[in-house]
Amino acid sequence: MCKISILNFDEGYMKKLLIICFILTLTGCDVAYKSYSVGDNVSANIQVIQLTPETVLKANSSPYEPLMIPDLLTTNVRYGDSNPMNNVLLESMLKTEKKKYIIETGFPEPLHQKPYLIGVGDVVMLSTPQADNIVEAINGILASQNKRQGYTVQDDGAVSIPDIGRIVIGGLSLEEAEDAIYRQLLEMGIPPSFSIEVAEFNSQRVSVVGAVVNPGIEPITLQSLFLDELISRRGGITISDSSFAFIQLHRNGSMYQINFEDLYNQNKFSKVLLTDGDRVVVNTTNEYDNFLGFRQKARFNSIQENEMNMWANANASKSVHVKLEHGAIPREYVYIIGEVGAQSRFILPFADKAVLADAILESGGVLPLSGNPKQIYLLRGAYEQAKFEEILAFHLDATNAANFLLATRLELRPKDVIFVGMQPITNWNRIINQIMPSFRLSGR
Repeated sequence: MCKISILNFDEGYMKKLLIICFILTLTGCDVAYKSYSVGDNVSANIQVIQLTPETVLKANSSPYEPLMIPDLLTTNVRYGDSNPMNNVLLESMLKTEKKKYIIETGFPEPLHQKPYLIGVGDVVMLSTPQADNIVEAINGILASQNKRQGYTVQDDGAVSIPDIGRIVIGGLSLEEAEDAIYRQLLEMGIPPSFSIEVAEFNSQRVSVVGAVVNPGIEPITLQSLFLDELISRRGGITISDSSFAFIQLHRNGSMYQINFEDLYNQNKFSKVLLTDGDRVVVNTTNEYDNFLGFRQKARFNSIQENEMNMWANANASKSVHVKLEHGAIPREYVYIIGEVGAQSRFILPFADKAVLADAILESGGVLPLSGNPKQIYLLRGAYEQAKFEEILAFHLDATNAANFLLATRLELRPKDVIFVGMQPITNWNRIINQIMPSFRLSGR
């Protein structure tokens, strides 16, 4: 005897079962959610072509010349064009003859080189042998110092040495100063054992001003100082053409004018030796000042011109941007639909060709959750509407990422359509999302 069990389905379970059956019915009857798709269709003249290196070459063989850059985008006011007045100034500056400035030159009487004479403000250094104890140091020289000690020459030309007293060495050469100290030590009964040198040269100086790199004061030392050496030590003159420069040497109430180029034509026996108190002024000629004035005026005009050009270019760029934005300048487009980051139209560049990869990535790429990398199509019809015949659908299967390399080779043409299909699960999810609200409302 067979036992037959009867299942009791509650109302909720039956409703879910009916929903599933209803969805399957709608799907089978092609009534449910519609989505984009691409397939061979003889009646619609659609031919699907798998992308391979060979079909890419075939697709790229279709004749196409990108739009060239309009003259409006290239013909702007050129930066740096000169107006006639500025040209006159520039020509005047460039054609100015570099005439040698004629100056009545007068070299001072040549000075004879003399030994350096110690003066007020100089610092002399006395060196003594190492002493074994304080008693030996006192007997030798200097109660508080046993190695080296510096002394400044005071107003009266003397230096004050502890345990020795004041010794006048101002106006003496190093040899004479050493002899004076030696004699005073002998008079005091102290064995003289020392050496003397000038540590700081402060008493004799010359100054240099004007068109030199580093104007200032230069001390005279044991080594004689000549005029050309002074200018070299101070970095040379500030202008590139020495023919526009001359030197004024002020000495003992007299002034000597020396052409700069003549200064360096002197031999070593007739070089200008400087002495304490000399004042050197490096000047530029009036011709140089006029030359500089032309150059400054030309530069000023050029700066003004450039500012006006920049302002004109900015306005021209703004005008071009507005025309591009409102379609006044013709452009060519490719259209992107399906499961991409942003369905849009891709602008083909001027004077260059874009490829499929450019447009896909520009639109945000294939959506990772809903987009199907296996279903990427480039749809292309005849370029001229009057000859609109067969539609070619170039199919790219990018599930193998290596195939995406083909997208970097497939060139785009105006009015191409790029389509990215959806994942099968996405289609089901959208069907359910559309149907479920209706059942919720009916169940209330």
